[in-house]
Amino acid sequence: MDFEVVTTQAAGRSVVTVTGELDAHVAPDLQAAIDPALQQAGPAIVVDLTGVPFIDSTGLGVLVTTLKRVREAEGTLDVVASAPRVLKVFALTGLDVVIPLHATLDEALA
Repeated sequence: MDFEVVTTQAAGRSVVTVTGELDAHVAPDLQAAIDPALQQAGPAIVVDLTGVPFIDSTGLGVLVTTLKRVREAEGTLDVVASAPRVLKVFALTGLDVVIPLHATLDEALA
């Protein structure tokens, strides 16, 4: 599966949609897609991982860094995830407690 990151705007938020395995090789691409949204005042970012079947610690690291920077800028970060393997990684690391997780993009944008 090829890796792709697309950024759009919806409901006043930057939506970063990721498709493919999110690992150390492609994590910099995700960070590069998120960085412009972090330049906004009070950034509101949704990272849609519904097309991601696997995420490793480097991918999680990008999300943790993003969370830290969003909080410093008094913004928000939400993640959409549905793959059992991805949800399990969030639960095992405790990130499901600090990053709001949603089952659908519509739910995250509501």
